[in-house]
Amino acid sequence: DTSQMVFTIPASAMSVQQAQKLRESLPEGTTASVVKNKLMLRALEGTEFSEAVTSEGSTMLKGANMWFFIDEDISGTIKAYNGFLKDEGLKESHQILSGVLESVLYDSEGVEAIGKLPTKKELYARLAGALKAVPTKVARVIKAPTTKLARAIKLATMPDEE
Repeated sequence: DTSQMVFTIPASAMSVQQAQKLRESLPEGTTASVVKNKLMLRALEGTEFSEAVTSEGSTMLKGANMWFFIDEDISGTIKAYNGFLKDEGLKESHQILSGVLESVLYDSEGVEAIGKLPTKKELYARLAGALKAVPTKVARVIKAPTTKLARAIKLATMPDEE
């Protein structure tokens, strides 16, 4: 209900220990659950995520799947998931199948591209850095003309050495 994005991965051949490790590695506000396809079909119908089940060619309801419900940190969740895949050696067998964000169905490449976007924390840090740099740049601009003027006066008043 409060999720911004939903995506799915194949749940087959993942041990309970691996699933638990994955859940622990996810950021706060992200839930990962293995849910039966019929139940997900009923749960997603009539929501902004209905694209997952109504879109032609959707792979989200095929086979045993683990579903990720992301409240806030979308790219952080995808980065955490990719880190888990790398650590467990599951990169080839457990790629993201597809996902839905703002009523748009994305394939695995689209979800990966969304995961490469900066997180909220990274955007806040960039914004804070940019805002902090503005007064410094303004001070340099204001100070520069007076420094050049002072040099010019000093050079003009110095006796010529011949």
